[in-house]
Amino acid sequence: MLGYSFVSRPDDIDLLEEALATFPPRRHPLGLIAKIEQPQAVTNLPALIARARCRNRPFGVMIARGDLAAEIGFERVAEMQEELLWICEAAAVPTVWATQVLEDLVKDGLPSRGEMTDAAMAARAECVMLNKGPAVGEAVTLLDSLLARMDGHIFKKTPTLRALKSWPGTA
Repeated sequence: MLGYSFVSRPDDIDLLEEALATFPPRRHPLGLIAKIEQPQAVTNLPALIARARCRNRPFGVMIARGDLAAEIGFERVAEMQEELLWICEAAAVPTVWATQVLEDLVKDGLPSRGEMTDAAMAARAECVMLNKGPAVGEAVTLLDSLLARMDGHIFKKTPTLRALKSWPGTA
């Protein structure tokens, strides 16, 4: 699997494919995880997904919430992560919920209330990224338990999809 940072345009997918073509072919193609961290990447996500699908390579999206917040502002990051989840779900593209999930627990052994809520919302993604730290084992155990309990709630309370607002002219 390849993690690809600063993917913003479909041409970025082509650049990666050109670089990979210089290596011997593999029996199974490497999966590609596009790290979505810039406004242009949010706007171009449908085109990125379409281009990746043309390449016949397993494809997923990392919602890089910390980087995205720095780029678009903290007041819009929750809205944008929801739209990214919706787009990926509609396109059957797996997502990685990333950036500081259970960070205090991993580093200090005790999660904050906000981190617990954030980790619970990670149930909507197919994968959760935890950073390394002395209590990462405890974080994995807690996350497993929390996500198992949240599974029924997320399914039960699927949000009603509204018009997306991440494209020019719709904000």
